[in-house]
Amino acid sequence: MEIKIYGRKYSRAFRVLWMLEELGLDYTSYPTKPHAEELLKLSPKGKIPVAVVDSEVITDSTAILTYLAESHSSFTFPAGTFARAKQDSLTFMLLDELETCVWNAAKHSFILPSDKRVSSLKPTLKWEFSQSLEKIAAHMNLENFLMGEIMTIPDFILV
Repeated sequence: MEIKIYGRKYSRAFRVLWMLEELGLDYTSYPTKPHAEELLKLSPKGKIPVAVVDSEVITDSTAILTYLAESHSSFTFPAGTFARAKQDSLTFMLLDELETCVWNAAKHSFILPSDKRVSSLKPTLKWEFSQSLEKIAAHMNLENFLMGEIMTIPDFILV
């Protein structure tokens, strides 16, 4: 299996690179910036990370994490189980409640054209992130991992 990861390690590509290391898989990392020419050939959105596994392209860090976890029977509960439903629920909650705030803050800081940025949103996004994080933390047993005794996809997302 040949795995190529496009994206800088100081981005959401970090999640994917971390899982690959945990799985002990060989891969080639290309520290590509968003919208780079070689990236646009793989993903019309130009967003990172992008994984190319053999000749198949996978976009979005969560989709890549899910593929890697499922294809290597690691960091995920079996499909069709209540444990998996709870894992997916936590994954989607992290994406909906936290990731949205981070992404919107980034867009209004350096991604959108200067004339489209609304800097006054940032304090609200910071507050919303903080509120969501407190609510999520209040319902979790944080002694080991987010889902208990084993590390799962939500752990990679939250970091």
